[in-house]
Amino acid sequence: MSFLGRFRRNKPDPEIARRALLLKAGRLGEATILEINTDADGNELLAYCYTIGGVDYETVQRLDVEQLSRKDTYLPGSRADMRYDPHRPANSLVV
Repeated sequence: MSFLGRFRRNKPDPEIARRALLLKAGRLGEATILEINTDADGNELLAYCYTIGGVDYETVQRLDVEQLSRKDTYLPGSRADMRYDPHRPANSLVV
């Protein structure tokens, strides 16, 4: 480690910061679960869609440890609560 490296701040993970912001200040909405898949690394991916202001959005998110413990609530076709950024509705998170 270099001398200046000791004084450099560690940048937070942008995904953790995004999730924290949405959980704190995101607007609440409702999403429809499309499917759950597993990627090559073994992560569970949740595909869902939602409508904000007449615009349809479809996205995928990786499930965290807490969501994996209640994975059976994310059945295809079921409804789930989500949070989204009102200034950028494509930025969303199923809670």
